[in-house]
Amino acid sequence: MSPNQIDIDIEKSAFSHIPVLPQAVIEGLAVSAEGHYLDATVGGGGHTRLILEAAPDVRVTAIDQDEDALAAAQKELAEFGERVTFIHTNFAAYEFPPSTFAGILADLGVSSYHLDTANRGFSFRHEANLDMRMNTQQSLTAADVINEWDEAELADIFFKYGEERLSRRIAKRIVEQRPFETTTELAQAIAYSVPPKYRYGRINPATRVFQALRIVVNDELKSLETFVDKAPQALVPGGRIAIISFHSLEDRLVKHGLRNSPLLQVLTKKPITPHEEEIVNNPRSRSAKLRIAQRVR
Repeated sequence: MSPNQIDIDIEKSAFSHIPVLPQAVIEGLAVSAEGHYLDATVGGGGHTRLILEAAPDVRVTAIDQDEDALAAAQKELAEFGERVTFIHTNFAAYEFPPSTFAGILADLGVSSYHLDTANRGFSFRHEANLDMRMNTQQSLTAADVINEWDEAELADIFFKYGEERLSRRIAKRIVEQRPFETTTELAQAIAYSVPPKYRYGRINPATRVFQALRIVVNDELKSLETFVDKAPQALVPGGRIAIISFHSLEDRLVKHGLRNSPLLQVLTKKPITPHEEEIVNNPRSRSAKLRIAQRVR
């Protein structure tokens, strides 16, 4: 793939951000005039745009650990000028100012931008280097994990973070055949380490392993745990936090984190999920779960 083609792919994916559960997010945050909101995962800027348009004189602090995503959001939201402040940071490392925000939003997981931009190495649908770093300034890559970690460690992360029941079998095959350089090489090795019935099943056999690798490379669950612990203190009394998760490991952390916070009252007994119409229009929304809590007064 040429550098020009990569640039084109980045432009396409960065500017096609479709916000998940848009109406539920705005209603859940109860966006009000002159409110100050935090979008902790601004991505392409879709949710931030909805927040800014929901009421007059709304301000948003928009953060993201991915510089490409942040640059795309700055272009997408340029018309709002100083109403948006952009910060390059991981939401776990952000220094939450006490009692500042009327609402906080986090849209977790990998974005369409990451999956569709081949050179980032998140998807086995495109041949690319095994990277998977959200923040390209960090050193650890998926290639480091696959090629350097021992068999027991690999089996453990595949089972723990990918919920992959054939984790030991897959880890054994990987260690036998490594080193791996590309996503497609790894996906093929995974496919041929599982029985044919599993290989040609409903989901690609590499799906869970790639999820586990992404979680490990970006320390996603620890970061989420830190975020859920720290973020509530930044809400004003009555302010709301809304978190969208995409797999059971994330949702479990969010559910228990919100429920166990002494600063919060949970507003969603069950998570809000997309309607069929949204899933048809945006298939990647199908596993989304939204939970909302409010800071006690």
